[in-house]
Amino acid sequence: MDNTVARVEMHDIRKSFGAIQALRGVDLTLGRGEVLGLVGDNAAGKSTLMKVLSGAHIPDGGQIFIDGRQVWFGNPEDSRSLGIEMVYQDFALVDNLDVAANMFLGREYIRWGFGPVRLLDKRTMELESLRLIEDLRIDIDCVSLKVKHLSGGQRQAVAISRVTAFDARIIIMDEPTAALNVISVGKVLELIRQLKSQGCSIIIISHRLEDIHQVGDRVMVLRHGRKVCDRRIQEDIHAFRERVVAYMIGARDDYSAYLDE
Repeated sequence: MDNTVARVEMHDIRKSFGAIQALRGVDLTLGRGEVLGLVGDNAAGKSTLMKVLSGAHIPDGGQIFIDGRQVWFGNPEDSRSLGIEMVYQDFALVDNLDVAANMFLGREYIRWGFGPVRLLDKRTMELESLRLIEDLRIDIDCVSLKVKHLSGGQRQAVAISRVTAFDARIIIMDEPTAALNVISVGKVLELIRQLKSQGCSIIIISHRLEDIHQVGDRVMVLRHGRKVCDRRIQEDIHAFRERVVAYMIGARDDYSAYLDE
């Protein structure tokens, strides 16, 4: 970690589902403007940890600090109020709505409303969507185009840019490049770099170690609900892949030697 105050600190986070211990006292730190790759095999606890941070799960124990202040999340709205947003693997987009409508889905601008009757401010949402797309250099020409006509990379870009519409400072991405072609992967990674340059702190859950190596500052490995590696990304891709996979499968146990290097 650098010398700046951490934007996110999670200490001794524990979570069980019945007899299953999903998280066994996990610590996580995320600096300002930092990209952290979160990896591990299936059922390692990655998604559970991020659902705790996003307010979808209430932990059984532990503490969370945002910008040095201890917080408690009872639901996703609590975390959103502090600028934490999660981009899910399935994008959570509505195919038969256009780009602008998806950008503001559930948080629409209202021109006029009385009880259940509402008139949406479509013009403002279209202009804001265009501004976001231009700021993030996304390759979409028309915000009135229905999402079902977009490529996989464009759909992911819409899902990511949607969270920036609401001043997200901490963005969690669940497998952002899964099932994308090479060109689309490159564009999504460039979008992540762009968000980082704007000061966003980003956590990427991914099985694609090459992507984490390209855009990540640090990598953290979970195994069976425990953190087994947390280190800066410094080596070439081949050494990086070998080291991370070794921690994922339990072939390395000298955790303390590679913690927060």
